[in-house]
Amino acid sequence: MRRVAALLLLFAIGVAASPSTMRVKATAYCQSGKTQSGTRARSGIVAADPAVLPVGTILRIIDGPSSGLYTVMDTGSAIKGRKIDIFIPDCDRAQKFGEKTLRVRILRHGWNPKATPSES
Repeated sequence: MRRVAALLLLFAIGVAASPSTMRVKATAYCQSGKTQSGTRARSGIVAADPAVLPVGTILRIIDGPSSGLYTVMDTGSAIKGRKIDIFIPDCDRAQKFGEKTLRVRILRHGWNPKATPSES
């Protein structure tokens, strides 16, 4: 039931306004622990520069081996500009990820559910 509600919410967000798409440089990390938001690092979480993608932002990685839905729940001093760091629990896989240029679609910008960016 929760999954259906979450999917309906994401659909409603997508219909409310056209989400923007951007290219980002992506790396991966496997370091467990608490994120900047206070949650534990886990699959589905990315770190980003809060000036570009604030904590709470929901995005979809459109291409690449880690395509799917993610939430920005972490930041990092080395993550500046259009960069994201994807949490991958398997350290070997995270290291093999390297650095990739990926397209991401911003579904919600920050915590405000009405803050869906317009197409750019």
